[in-house]
Formats: sequence, structure tokens, C-alpha cells
Amino acid sequence: MSDQNAKPGIDRRTFLRATAAAGAGLVLAPNILTGQTTPRTSNDLNIALLGAGAQGQVLLNACLKIPNLRFKAVCDIWAAYNLKRCVNLLQKYGHTPNGYEDYREMLAAEKDLDAVLICTPDFWHARHAIASLEAGLHVYCEKEMSNNLQDARNMVLAARRSGKLMQIGHQRRSNPRYLHCYQKLLQEAKILGRITTIRGQWNRAVQPDLGWPKKDAISPATLAKYGYENMHQFRNWRWYRGMGGGPIVDLGSHQIDIFNWFLGASPKSVIASGGTDYYDKATHEWYDTVMVIYEYELMEGKVRAYYQTLTTNSSEGYFENFLGDQGTLQISESGSRGAVYREPAAPDWEKWVSSGYLKAPKEEKKADTGAVLDVRETVAPPSHELPVTFNDLYHKPHLENFFDAIRGKAKLNCDQDVGYETAVTVLKVNEAVEAGRRLEFKPTEFVV
Repeated sequence: MSDQNAKPGIDRRTFLRATAAAGAGLVLAPNILTGQTTPRTSNDLNIALLGAGAQGQVLLNACLKIPNLRFKAVCDIWAAYNLKRCVNLLQKYGHTPNGYEDYREMLAAEKDLDAVLICTPDFWHARHAIASLEAGLHVYCEKEMSNNLQDARNMVLAARRSGKLMQIGHQRRSNPRYLHCYQKLLQEAKILGRITTIRGQWNRAVQPDLGWPKKDAISPATLAKYGYENMHQFRNWRWYRGMGGGPIVDLGSHQIDIFNWFLGASPKSVIASGGTDYYDKATHEWYDTVMVIYEYELMEGKVRAYYQTLTTNSSEGYFENFLGDQGTLQISESGSRGAVYREPAAPDWEKWVSSGYLKAPKEEKKADTGAVLDVRETVAPPSHELPVTFNDLYHKPHLENFFDAIRGKAKLNCDQDVGYETAVTVLKVNEAVEAGRRLEFKPTEFVV
């Protein structure tokens, strides 16, 4: 880019930032031209948000409830809409962020950042994360790490080289309810006995493609610069090959990650069925319906895990069920769902109730209809609710874990190596659908 339009007395980078932001209707932070800063305490962290779309807004809302964070910069290629909206919101909360279209300009200009939150489309994650790590910044990167494993491997290696922290956004790993189930119920109490089966799903109703205000459309030249053919592709990138991975990645990745975590293992094989059965294949290149079966080999024996994601019906929403020979755990990120059911032949659970691991089952009054059970029927086991409630923003604990790790007060709950193992597990599903046969995992596939 030529320097011929830069005004005397203002350096090139400051001029570019000022003109780009002004063109987008942004109110610039006071220190963009004056160099003014506010005092920083030892506990403050200076943060940049890279990607200010829907997911960036989710993380931003959570961060606004976390103390000692200062947003210094926001970067998004949709300057007239995402960037403008995000900067204006932060200013209302007392932050003074600078706005950028190009992440390279941001990394070059912002010299006092501690960390970057990356919420851009999957196919940009590697470039954004690696550049941020090489700039000496800690990285919080939304899942999936990448839409291909080579880029995900490069992210792992970059994190190792830099010595900086990288948290992958599988936020259930920091959720208090999931942590209680993993640490107390499965690891300590082993309350389910031998786990034999897992069942999970994320079903969504039919949704129209995302639109945009025509007056705020990104110019064709800018779209092309960042890898998009048009605004529809920019807004609906999750459905396009080479950009996202479809619903199995967007939705299923969160829950399949829990399969690996709770079992403490990676799968041995996967078989899957799926297709674009409902939407227009011209604009929905990835499968709108996927059904998957993983096989795990544990010391105790085989575990079969079934997962489905539907985008044509929302029946039963999303959850994960872990079934063992002594009980069943049903859990969901939604706080309205979470209970443990004891099998009739299992040892008594009173000690786990008295120790606070479970709530006592509720007494259910059932009307006496005089009906006699069929010989094949059994009485439904009583429901023990989880003693841990969580009604806060879903991503907040995972972000807090990341910031605490930067301060040396915690260990990351989902670093790049864990995120990579999940990426291998999930991305193989689309391969299995295309292959139409069972695919085997090699242990070496999960390690960089």
C-alpha cells in the first residue's frame, strides 16, 4: 500500500487507523492521536478482540462481567457494522479501544497488549493465532482450532515456540457443573460403574440464511482481500467448504470434546452417515444432518458413543448422556437439564447424597391406575439432581480460567494439545461421511 496520501506530521500507521475508522463512522479512542493512557494496575490485562461478529459479541458480553480487563483494540473486516457496534459498546463501558480492519495493523500498532481473543471464521484461526503468538501475546481461540488439521498442527507448534498460553474455546471444560460431574461423580465416586454407552445430540430448528443491511455491505474488494466471494458467503461461512466444517464442527465439537474428556480417551474408530438433505447444496456445501458412532477401547472394555446433529428439527435440544451399568448421567450446558439416575442393582447412593455429591431424589407421587407392568418393563429409576447450579454466561468461567492462567493463578483447562485431540476426533466425521465406511484412528494422529 502506498504512503503517498499520508499527511506530514502523522506516521503512516496512525493515519491509516484514523482514516479507516473515520470512514466507518467510528469514534476514535482519545489516545489514538494523543498517546494518552490510563494508569495500569499490576492485575490489569490489556485485551484485543479479533472478530467482532456474533461469537465475538458472546465473548465480549462475558468479559464485560470480569474485572481487571481493559479492551485496547477491536479488529473486524466489517467496519461499518461489527467493528462500529463493538467499539461503541465498549466505550459505553469505559473502555477506549482502537478499531482496525486488518489484524496485521493491529498487532503492529498495539504494543501493550497481553492477550487476543480470536473469534473469526475457522479458516482464519491459524493465521490469526500464529501471528498473535509470534507477537508475544497469549491467545484465546474459539473452537474449532481450524477447519483442517495441518493448520491446527501449526497452531500447536507456534504456541510451543512462543512459550505463550493458548486456550481453545471448549467452554464446557470450565463449567462448574461439568467439572463436578467429572471430578466428583466419575473420577472419585465412579458412580456410573462401567460406562458402556454415550449418547449426545444437538438438534436445531430450520433457520434462514443470515442476511445483512444492504447499506452496510462490505465492498467486493475488501471481501476478496479476506477470502470471500460475496456477502452471503461472508455471513454464512460455516456452511462453505474451505471455511467452516458444518454443524458437526460448529455444534458437535463442543459435545464430542466431552466424550473424550469424561472417558479420558480418544476413539479407535468412527462411522458416520450424513448429507445435505434439506438445504440448497449451492449455498450449504456441508452436511445439514449427521449421525455418528465412535468406538472407544478402555481398560474396562468397549464404549460406543452415538452422536447426532440435526438442523431441521429442534426436538430435545442438546445434551450428553453417559450410561453405565450402575447409573446414567444426563447433562447439558443448559442449566435446566442435569441429573443422575441409579440402576436398580447398583449399590446404594446414600453416601454420595450425604457427602453432597448428589441431591436426594424427589419423592414422586404416582396415581394408582391399577395397570400391571409388562414383564419386559422396569420401574424408572429415581432422579438425583446435581448439587451444583450455574446460571451465569456460559463462556465466562472458561475466559476466567484463561485470564487466571495468564496471571499464574491457574492451569489452562483446554490448551492447544487438548484442542487438537478434539479437532482430530471431530474433523474425521466429515471424512467418514464422504468415505461411506468405518475409519480407524491411529494413536499417533492425536499427537503433534
